[in-house]
Amino acid sequence: MILLLGGNGYVGHSFQRLFQQSDVEFRVISRADYNYANRDTLIELIRQTQPEFLINTAGYTGKPNVDACEIYKADCLLGNAILPGIIREACEATKLAWGHVSSGCIYTGRNTDGSGFKETDEPNFCFRTNNCSFYSGCKAIGEEVLADAENVFQWRLRIPFNHLDGPRNYLSKLINYDRLLDAENSISHLDEFAACCWASWKQRIPFGTYNVTNTGSVTARQVVDLIKKELKLDQEFSFFENENQFMKVAAKTPRSNCVMDNSKLTDAGVKISSVEDAIIRSLRNWHPVSPRVPNLSTGSPN
Repeated sequence: MILLLGGNGYVGHSFQRLFQQSDVEFRVISRADYNYANRDTLIELIRQTQPEFLINTAGYTGKPNVDACEIYKADCLLGNAILPGIIREACEATKLAWGHVSSGCIYTGRNTDGSGFKETDEPNFCFRTNNCSFYSGCKAIGEEVLADAENVFQWRLRIPFNHLDGPRNYLSKLINYDRLLDAENSISHLDEFAACCWASWKQRIPFGTYNVTNTGSVTARQVVDLIKKELKLDQEFSFFENENQFMKVAAKTPRSNCVMDNSKLTDAGVKISSVEDAIIRSLRNWHPVSPRVPNLSTGSPN
């Protein structure tokens, strides 16, 4: 049996779908039922349920977007920096292997040689380096807390999307925003992300940190072109002239835009599709669920 912390959230639901389709026994744990942010409560829960593995999808991302983390800093700090350490203590006390959903937002840009960031690269979008968002700074601390932990996977998610229209879906955001920032990013197909995370445990690849992103990178303009082509949208998309203009008009905190290298994951034998293939597959199976609601307040993926 798998314990799924925060399983009713956006990322948690992707694991629920995977486990239901795969006939994997799991139990969703919400903080409304158990305060798993309390070490002793979590230890007791683990001892009572005797799970094979624990997955933490809980965290604070802010609503409607990452700008909210600048206001609700205590929630952001607890969910992204402190909680991973609490779970670590509980899992070490019970000798339970586990996986933690982290983020690639602790980077910005590329490496100086033009390559994507690897798991061994130090974060360059965090409190230690530059003017990052509070969310990214907290996520980087969360990784530091787990840096020397054993029997844990850190799975880095980056700008999730799939075929289901919704406010957290990158493709939906691009369709709904009035103006876009043409930034280059690595991104993660949400259902593939969950499958890769599960495969890392099933295949018993070495514990550690993995960039779980689709192979390659993409710009917002490239994604828009695919959206217009695959969804047959007769819609004009406008773009900010540059990031400075975007920051003046649409954002309250700096955004992470980065390219990541997923070769550690694929070299370990975990398969994941290319960015373009994943986007096209999502669009060809697109499930629109809401009308377009223009939103000028946010023009970036985060």
